[in-house]
Amino acid sequence: MGTVFVTGATGVLGKGAVAELVASGHSVRGLARNAERAGAVAATGAEPIVADLYDVDDMKRAVADCDTVMHLATRIPPIMQARRASAWEENSRLREEGTRVLVDAALANGVRHFVAESITFIYTDGGSNWLDERSPVDAGVGLQPVLTLEHEVARFTEAGGIGIALRFGAFYGADARGTEEFLTAAKRRIAPAAGPAAGFVSSIETGDAGRAAAAALAVPAGVYNVVDDVPLTRRELADAFAAAFGLHRLHITPAIALRLAGGAAAQALTRSQRVSNAAFKAASGWTPKHTSAVEGWKAVAASRGVSNG
Repeated sequence: MGTVFVTGATGVLGKGAVAELVASGHSVRGLARNAERAGAVAATGAEPIVADLYDVDDMKRAVADCDTVMHLATRIPPIMQARRASAWEENSRLREEGTRVLVDAALANGVRHFVAESITFIYTDGGSNWLDERSPVDAGVGLQPVLTLEHEVARFTEAGGIGIALRFGAFYGADARGTEEFLTAAKRRIAPAAGPAAGFVSSIETGDAGRAAAAALAVPAGVYNVVDDVPLTRRELADAFAAAFGLHRLHITPAIALRLAGGAAAQALTRSQRVSNAAFKAASGWTPKHTSAVEGWKAVAASRGVSNG
């Protein structure tokens, strides 16, 4: 087992990944923005490294003697702030400048693996067709930083390393901030999905996502989808959420309303994306604990003491 440097170690994805890596016998270093955050990183089981992600010299020192760099840092704004382009600036910087700096540092130190968190939202609308890693993408609605991140991962591979971009579906889980936001919206009978009711949403429970990030150390270089086995339509997803928490039938927000409220970037959230995880399962041996969000949301509700039969 080797040493893994993780950014975003205290995030919803990072905590699960660190736990899996430590349990597997890896030595893990976690990036902390300052001494105050070092305690939170240590609580994940990682050794805190206080450094500036955007400083290449800091990162060269941080990843020295590491076998793997795992870039899981994001800064997703709350739903109520997501309409403002400025709310996404730090998240875009993490994907673009942050990934470039980390790739440069990793290459300078002869790091073997580089794993980065990407997303499935860049796929074009596929209707009811299955989408795989070869399906067309469209980042023309504010998602260009995602493609920049993947380009940097490919640069790492071209330089002789093993670069892996994991396209995660929509996160849900007991520790996901979105759960509270969804429950708040449900009080107004609003479902945790917007767009055509028959359109597909590909999700992934946060615990399954963390296990997948750790499992990525065993796969060849490339891009992989990490989602539940069975994507649900928005109607099915809304009904699964309502059933898990004992709620009345929820209303799905029309696509036009989301675009008006959320701006151009919200268009990606209204696409139908029935994404396949077959390639990653075959390469890694990973399989999600929760087949779909039907089982996943039941587990989330149960963890909060909600009885759903």
